[in-house]
Amino acid sequence: MSQAKDYFNIKLVHENFEAAVHEDDDVLLQYYLDSFEELNKFFNLIGTVFGFVSKDLRAKMNLLQELMKDSRDPDSFKSVKGMIEYEKQNELLYKDGYTSGSRTLLRLHRGLEFIHLFLKKIGEIQNEDSTSGVCKDAYEQTLAKHHSFLIRNGAKIAIYSLPTKSSLLHRVCGEPENIQTAMEHLPKTLEITSTVYQRIENLYTLHDLHQLP
Repeated sequence: MSQAKDYFNIKLVHENFEAAVHEDDDVLLQYYLDSFEELNKFFNLIGTVFGFVSKDLRAKMNLLQELMKDSRDPDSFKSVKGMIEYEKQNELLYKDGYTSGSRTLLRLHRGLEFIHLFLKKIGEIQNEDSTSGVCKDAYEQTLAKHHSFLIRNGAKIAIYSLPTKSSLLHRVCGEPENIQTAMEHLPKTLEITSTVYQRIENLYTLHDLHQLP
């Protein structure tokens, strides 16, 4: 039998996002990425439907970790606000040959919007209901806006294979006690996830970075 650590742990998402909230309007990057470790596990456990999303998120997470470790000014990459200000001041956002952390984080930010909405909708349906409908709605409202026609078509076709809420939770969380714990923690996890998302959304709006290529 798989160990609990192999399953999605929503408590870790909540704890790390809570720790990520910094000052009045900022987000600490390391705690943010620690939460994404679990969120990406969620994508992996769902199965091949979101394999393309999981692979992309992993690549972006790795890039941000490298910037935090190898940048000429690591302290500037401790938080989202600091990273954006550093890259703007040093004219790095559009510099050839430089992988912008602000642009990289934008991809994770969009993924967070999707998973927050998907988890919220899962919490609103019954155990016997299919998750494909709510997943399709969440995808079309979020990630689909940023994907090519081919990716959107492939995702929508694959989404129809998603099982009922009960089966999906078993696949992702494992034993019944883990499922119960996850559902108990879902409301406050959605709340802190929304807080973190909105802080980053506000920073990207303030600096006019939503259209980064």
